[in-house]
Amino acid sequence: MLKKIVSIVLVALFLVYATGCSTHVHTIGTGGQNSQTVEARQWYILWGLVPLNNVDTKVMAGDAKNYTIKTEQSFLDGVISIVTSFVTVGCRSVSVTK
Repeated sequence: MLKKIVSIVLVALFLVYATGCSTHVHTIGTGGQNSQTVEARQWYILWGLVPLNNVDTKVMAGDAKNYTIKTEQSFLDGVISIVTSFVTVGCRSVSVTK
């Protein structure tokens, strides 16, 4: 009985955590045409309210007129955030595909 309760609680916690993962994709022009990707990590404090660094997607895209911007909280970002959330620090991955 206790094993079943623990299993249910663990599954519920995983589902609650997994719903927090999100991805936003923005297509500029016709979008990325090849697999040249530039990646960066955006850091926040106070549970995402205050950015710690500036990730400029325009600079990441360079002179490209067509590119795709993807921001997401990946699995690695989630693991990092679990460790750093005790001091209210979290992160998101930003990638630009030209």
